[in-house]
Amino acid sequence: MPELPEVETTRLGIAPLITGRRISAVIIRQRQLRWPIPGNLEQKAGGQIIESVTRRGKYLLLKTTTGTIILHLGMSGSLRILTQNQPAERHDHVDFVFDNTSRLRLRDPRRFGAVLWTETEPETHPLLGKLGPEPLGRKFSGNYLHQRARGRRVAIKQFIMNGGIVVGVGNIYACESLHLAGIHPVRPAGQISLARYRLLATAIKQTLQQAITCGGTTLRDFHDSSGQPGYFQQKLSVYGRTDTPCPQCDNPIRKIRQTQRSTFYCSHCQT
Repeated sequence: MPELPEVETTRLGIAPLITGRRISAVIIRQRQLRWPIPGNLEQKAGGQIIESVTRRGKYLLLKTTTGTIILHLGMSGSLRILTQNQPAERHDHVDFVFDNTSRLRLRDPRRFGAVLWTETEPETHPLLGKLGPEPLGRKFSGNYLHQRARGRRVAIKQFIMNGGIVVGVGNIYACESLHLAGIHPVRPAGQISLARYRLLATAIKQTLQQAITCGGTTLRDFHDSSGQPGYFQQKLSVYGRTDTPCPQCDNPIRKIRQTQRSTFYCSHCQT
C-alpha cells in the first residue's frame, strides 16, 4: 500500500506539472472505487484551474478555484502524468485532461482508491477531520507522543500506526523507526519514557524523510508519477529481513505477528 513517503513522492512529481493548468476534461471509466466517484465530478472539476497540490496524510488534495479534488491511492493505485493520449489499460479508471493536452491518469487495480470532490475546506471533510498531526510537521514531537500515550496499554507499534495519533507511519516505517530508536515493538505505549519518545519522534522523521528522498519503497507495485519504482527498500534495516544480521549488532532479525501484520525487530537492540 502506498504510504506517506510514496504519496509525497507522487505529489512532488505531479505538482510542478499540473499547478496552474486548467482541467479541460475529466474522463471516468470506472466510478466504483472504494467510494463511488461523484456523478457530477466531470461538471464540477471541468474548466477549473489547479491552484495547488498538497497532501494530508495519505490523501492528495488538488485545490481548484471552486473546490478540491481528494485523491487516495488505496492499496495499489498510482498516478501518472502522460504527455499524450496513450490508450487506457484495464485498470486505468480516471483521466484529468489539461489545457496543454497532458493528463493525470489514475491506475488502481484493486479499486480501493478514491476520487472525491468537496467545496468546503478539505480539513473538515469526514475522511480528514480526525487525522493526527503530520509526522514531518511542527506539531509532531516526542513530547506530543508522550502526552498522548499516557495510560495507553496498546503496543507502541500499533500506537504510532494509529492515524488519529499521527498520520502516515505505515507498517514498514513503524518497524524501521522503532529499530532506529531502539524500542521493542510490543512495549506498551504508556510505559515508555519521555526521553525515548523524543528519540522515537526523531527516528520517525528521519525514516520518512529518507524514504521520500529515495522515492518511496517498492515491495510490490508502487511506482511514482513517472513510472519509476522507489528505492528505499534497499536501505531497510529490519523490515522483510527475517534471520538476516541486524546492521547494528549482527544478531538475527526476528519476525512476529501483531494485529495481522508482520513485525520485524532486533531482540538485542530493541528493548
